[in-house]
Amino acid sequence: MDFSLTEEQTLLADSVTRFIDNEYRFEERQRIAASDEGYSRDMWRNFADLGWTAVPFPEADGGLGGGAVETTLLMEAFGRGLVLEPFLPTVILAGGVLKRCATPAQKERWLLPLIGGELQAALAFAEPQGRFDPLDIVTTATADGNHFVINGRKALVPNGRAADLLVIPARTEGGAHDGTPIDRIGGTRDRARDGTPIDRIGGTRDGTPIALFAVAADAAGVQRRGYRTVDGHNAAEIVLDEVQVPAGSVLGPVGGGAEILLDVLCDGTLALCAEAFGILRALQEKTVEYTKNRVQFSVPVASFQALQHRMVDMFIGREQIRSLLTWSVMLAAAGAPETRRAVSALKYQIGTTGRLIAQEAVQLHGGMGMSWELDIAHYFKRFSAIEILFGNADYHLDRFRQLVSA
Repeated sequence: MDFSLTEEQTLLADSVTRFIDNEYRFEERQRIAASDEGYSRDMWRNFADLGWTAVPFPEADGGLGGGAVETTLLMEAFGRGLVLEPFLPTVILAGGVLKRCATPAQKERWLLPLIGGELQAALAFAEPQGRFDPLDIVTTATADGNHFVINGRKALVPNGRAADLLVIPARTEGGAHDGTPIDRIGGTRDRARDGTPIDRIGGTRDGTPIALFAVAADAAGVQRRGYRTVDGHNAAEIVLDEVQVPAGSVLGPVGGGAEILLDVLCDGTLALCAEAFGILRALQEKTVEYTKNRVQFSVPVASFQALQHRMVDMFIGREQIRSLLTWSVMLAAAGAPETRRAVSALKYQIGTTGRLIAQEAVQLHGGMGMSWELDIAHYFKRFSAIEILFGNADYHLDRFRQLVSA
């Protein structure tokens, strides 16, 4: 199999690498992180001007026709640069829903401004009771004439504080889960309120309808509590209280949102893993460089055999993750049915081997690894958030097992 990049992919990788090296140095990143918004609107416009926000979308929708490979190149570079701008929540998640199921009129209204960098968006997929199950949804959407009335709560919505548009999954029929004990490994319950079995892989097998709604963030009844996360990004808790949305705001067929949501979250998890790989690569390389320059007992600490062994383990672990990432990207680019299984294997490896690499990087830097002034601590914070987002290692191990046996 040929893993070499095309000329266009090479140009994309080179452009984003140069931008990170020249325009997004650590000091600039820290300045942006300390601002009120937590990201730079000027940087976001630069992303749009460079065409990065158009990469994952078809040319017919105003995009550049990129796919999983191009997205991975971007996200790996964003991980290395600790980029704060909301590319994942706006372009990959919310944009992924619009790309898949929006009508031409809806794309003109929301997707084109998103691609142009004029619209911030967020996918509010998680709920307080849901743990890691994306289809554990109790938010309801009730038809009322030409409108739907949405009631519910969404938790830890990435970019929820800054978003202009919210994509809201909600049940249009059927009962919510009944509050029975959560399986601490899988994060799903055994049965829904009406006794029908819950799909351990990601939702109900009874076909309970889930619809996706495009809701203006400033709509009447939408309450947002924004906050900073541990890694410097922004998120929000969102309450939807009798929010009325027109029928024209439904994205895709009413009741057909479950598979769309799972596909988008699979894309998001793969993109997040690419960002994690960029972080782990930076941690491993910076640790090797630091140990070459750190002198103890009149010699560089890199000359100590015990530390050499640990850094070799870090490198091997990094390459294992690279292999799984490459495999997952190739499957996603081909539209293979095994993609979800591969992505779960990758996310598990990120949460186990990747965590060991990140911990070793901090420890081998000594006290410096915990200091605010050094980028190592900020890489570790972002990696810690990535480790849990879209499901931790235990969840994806269980999900992988279920997908293999399905």
